[in-house]
Amino acid sequence: MAIVLRHQGQPQAAQKLVTNAALAVGATGLTTDAQRSAYAQMLCTTAYTAAQSGDRAEALTMIREAADAARNLPDAAPRERLFPVTPAAVDAYAVSVHWALGDSGTALDIGSRLLPQQFATAERRGRFHTDMARAWWQWGRPEQTAAALLAAARAAPAEVRDRPAIRRIVTELQKRHPLAPGVRALATV
Repeated sequence: MAIVLRHQGQPQAAQKLVTNAALAVGATGLTTDAQRSAYAQMLCTTAYTAAQSGDRAEALTMIREAADAARNLPDAAPRERLFPVTPAAVDAYAVSVHWALGDSGTALDIGSRLLPQQFATAERRGRFHTDMARAWWQWGRPEQTAAALLAAARAAPAEVRDRPAIRRIVTELQKRHPLAPGVRALATV
């Protein structure tokens, strides 16, 4: 519901909803990895929602709490887990949070320690690469942006082809940096 609210331009309502839900879940005691995974996922969503609404303090607090909740989770979540959160997944959200806050340097620093194979699904690998591309673009690095977008397209083509925000970056790359390595290849995605 918070994601729907955020996409409908209601970030404060989204943040309030997900923050209250996370607090309620956190108050239950979190005695299993499945519960800690669900809680960490909620905190990640809360952090990203706060970042999107410009609430830097809340975003950074929530992503730190998510990292704390995920600290002792296994590096590979069981297949049957509803929320397959791992420490690496929380770090990928941290990349998203930091670029959304305009802190591309921190996003890129965190992302540089992650490997695509740490993410179980093609969609998560693609999203990781698009978030890195957004950080590179924000930092004014067209070659690295194109390379990250091509990696995203190899992992999950729809992440590049079908997301309007990512298509805008591709269009800007083609317009402003047509000769940068990889930019022409993005035209075929």
